[in-house]
Order: sequence, then C-alpha cells, then structure tokens
Amino acid sequence: MSNVEQINKAVAAHGMWKARLRQAIDAGKSDFTPAGVSVDNQCEFGKWLYSLPAGEHQGSNWQKVHDLHAKFHREASRVLGLAVSGKKAEADEGLATGSPFAKISLELTGAMIEWKKAS
Repeated sequence: MSNVEQINKAVAAHGMWKARLRQAIDAGKSDFTPAGVSVDNQCEFGKWLYSLPAGEHQGSNWQKVHDLHAKFHREASRVLGLAVSGKKAEADEGLATGSPFAKISLELTGAMIEWKKAS
C-alpha cells in the first residue's frame, strides 16, 4: 500500500479516537486500556510507520509524524485513563477544544497531510 493510502487511512483512524474517547467518558468504561492505547507502534498506522525503510526514518516528514503520533497516543491514553477512573469532568476537559489532545490531534493530521502532499 502506498504512503498516500496509508496516510489517508491513518487520518481517518485517528479521527475516530475522539469518538471512542467520548464514548468512554460517557460510559465510564472502554474496550481499550490506557496502557494499550499509549503504545504508538501497535495500531495499524504505527506498525506501518515503524516498518518503513530506515532511510525514511531520517526524513523530516517521518520524524515529525512519528513524534506527533507518539504524543497523540500518550495523550489519548491519559484522557482514557481519566474516563475509566470515573474522572468524567477532567476527561471532558482533556477532550475539549484547545486541550492538549485536540491540539496534538490537529498537528498530527496536518503533518500527515503535509507528508501525503510530499509523496
């Protein structure tokens, strides 16, 4: 699968995380664990990202997306942890516009779109 196809799939998949986190906040539970979500190389995009040839790892697009992708997973894990710990108000804040999750999500999407244009 081409870089463009993988990036398109990743943008969609990571966009779904806001809905998953909202669901976890509302329900107070999730099929996902914070520890599992924090790992950035187990989602389909992460597996693909890490599988690219070592030469691509030196590129600025790869590095930027890699770093933001890891931050995205850490922040999603933090919000999920609040949600499943019954800290609904804090989890709501963690998902709100302007929150670290929202900012990182936007930055990651933008970086993936930049990479796609360069491909």
